[in-house]
Amino acid sequence: MNKELTSDPAAAARHARYGTLPERIRFEDMTEEVEAEPSGGVNASYNPEGSWKYYSCLALDLGL
Repeated sequence: MNKELTSDPAAAARHARYGTLPERIRFEDMTEEVEAEPSGGVNASYNPEGSWKYYSCLALDLGL
């Protein structure tokens, strides 16, 4: 790659502002480990009587 210095003031301003890339972030710094609740939380319980609310069927939606 050929790097040439230019006398363009706009190019110099861009290079001064964006000339270097930021430091690399390690993968370990991007992730966070959190322990899950042993019971699964309150919302994890299954209610068979209320499960019909979330049932979706194309034939029923079309009234067939």
